[in-house]
Amino acid sequence: MSKIIFDSGISLDGYFAGENRSPSNPMGGVSPKIHNWMFNQKAFWEYLGMEGGKEDGPDGKYIRETIERTGAFIMGKRMFDEGEVVWPEDLYEADVYVLTHEKREPWVQKGSTTFYFINDGIHSALEKAKKSANGKDIRIQGGANTIQQFLNAGLIDEFFIHISPVFLGRGIRLFEGIDNDKYDIQIVEVIESNLTTHMRYKLSKK
Repeated sequence: MSKIIFDSGISLDGYFAGENRSPSNPMGGVSPKIHNWMFNQKAFWEYLGMEGGKEDGPDGKYIRETIERTGAFIMGKRMFDEGEVVWPEDLYEADVYVLTHEKREPWVQKGSTTFYFINDGIHSALEKAKKSANGKDIRIQGGANTIQQFLNAGLIDEFFIHISPVFLGRGIRLFEGIDNDKYDIQIVEVIESNLTTHMRYKLSKK
């Protein structure tokens, strides 16, 4: 049965992205600080279909497992706009549902990635994603506002965060405005690494 998950990197002071985000400044320019652990792994570059990475250790195993378990994605329009111009063809290898007010025909890529543009909210996107996932998990890809909508709707089953040892001081917080009485939260796993700390949580709706 599909789980609804998200998997996000944050700074030590809880920021998911920086300020002044745009297609020319993805994530507000903070991605190298938050995602350095990921860029260091061969598994990440394999996912992009490129050569790169210095290591292939437990972090890489984690990346591969997360990719394998995901059968469909949901993301917000801002994240899509930042990635559309730079993502390689067929990056997601699955259906991707983009939350937007823009009316647009599906973008069918070579391979197995199709972007669908959803104008009627998170529940509609989730219903469609469940059909696409074929029993695999549905990953709420981002950005922070999209993740917050799913959390506050009581729809998340499990999430992973990767806490990088860096202070950003400003930007977009991942858990801003979260309903603090929605879930019982259990720490399932903590994995130490040189460049981040991986933490997995299980959520049960109260």
